[in-house]
Amino acid sequence: MAVQALQSSGVGLRRILAHFPEDLSLAFAYGSAVYRQAGPNAHQENPMLDLVFTVDDPVAWHTKNLKKNWSHYSFLKLLGPRIISSVQNNYGAGVYFNPLIMCDGKLIKYGVISTGTLIDDLLNWNNLYIAGRLQKPVKIVSMNENAVLRSALDKNLKSAVTTACLMLPESFSEQDLFIEIAGLSYSGDFRMVIGEEKAKVLNIVKPNVAHFRALYGNILQEDPQVVYKTQQGRLEIKARKDSSPS
Repeated sequence: MAVQALQSSGVGLRRILAHFPEDLSLAFAYGSAVYRQAGPNAHQENPMLDLVFTVDDPVAWHTKNLKKNWSHYSFLKLLGPRIISSVQNNYGAGVYFNPLIMCDGKLIKYGVISTGTLIDDLLNWNNLYIAGRLQKPVKIVSMNENAVLRSALDKNLKSAVTTACLMLPESFSEQDLFIEIAGLSYSGDFRMVIGEEKAKVLNIVKPNVAHFRALYGNILQEDPQVVYKTQQGRLEIKARKDSSPS
């Protein structure tokens, strides 16, 4: 399964995870603190670590986390876990973030999303917020045996390949494909049209082509519509047969 290429067993990440309630269906780290990026911030020392925690029951999870990590929350902690979960589920992309937290000597930001909301985004691309992050290389810190979630993670990657191929010519490089995939979640973002943010996708992809290849290699090799020339790092879309009657 393609999602297996996402997995990692970083000891430091697991130490951080130990500070939180264990009831997670998925936990992953992403961003420049995990995978090096090019650009003006390439040599930033100790960048903030970004994490996402996926939970089956947000109210129960926030209840436990408030007991363990009361100081992580904003004033909403005074309103209790049900209000926090309501804000999480009903506003924005269905994620509740606690930013600028010192944990195990590391500055982190973590988001909490329900398993159902994540699966829906992976399958239907409702907002491509977390699904878009999972189309790029991330480090899986923890994942349970939820078969529906695992299938949705895999489907998200396959959908990204299919969509990106539609926007490319019949022959293109791996890097061309990965740039298109990495840019999917930024589509419609005004910052990506002008200014420095336009180079963000290239800065993500160029130093991490090998990680993208590990993530998508099996999908590309198994895709019946694609000829994947791994040694040359190039791909070709197979010509569609003319289905019109003779």
